[in-house]
Amino acid sequence: MNNLDFSAEPLFSWYVVLLALSGVLMLLLGAFAGGLKVGLRILNVVVALGFLGYAYYLAFVFEGGTYYIFFKVFILPVALIAGSVKAIVERSNAKNQPAPQAVAFNPNAPQAPFNPNAPQAPFNPNAPQPGVPQAATPYPPGVPPQPVADNPYAQPAPPAQPPHPAG
Repeated sequence: MNNLDFSAEPLFSWYVVLLALSGVLMLLLGAFAGGLKVGLRILNVVVALGFLGYAYYLAFVFEGGTYYIFFKVFILPVALIAGSVKAIVERSNAKNQPAPQAVAFNPNAPQAPFNPNAPQAPFNPNAPQPGVPQAATPYPPGVPPQPVADNPYAQPAPPAQPPHPAG
């Protein structure tokens, strides 16, 4: 039933143990590593389940006979584990980096040439103009002052209506 016997067949026993160890490590990386993309996590879990299933088969179901040891099968877990650890470290480093700061305007820096065919924003007469002193009132010209929103007693001025013709 149990095929692991390190004294009789050490190569076979170590092969099964390494298969199981690689499977468990890849399963943990695929299931719990938050820094990996979904596709890499799924690949880790699928390959890990295959390794664990084959290790279980060799350890408990296999009844002797011919079996093949593919040493190339350990290249995949090493590559997946190395790639997973690299992705986790890169994502961790990216989170610790400060956010890029906005660059202050430098009037002496070269500017793009003026393009008269470029679309222009419409002129807003109420927008503050450079070099023109602004009036003390916060309202645009021609608009009467409005009541303050936090004053419950302030009432808007009724609009001026023309007198109704008596008829």
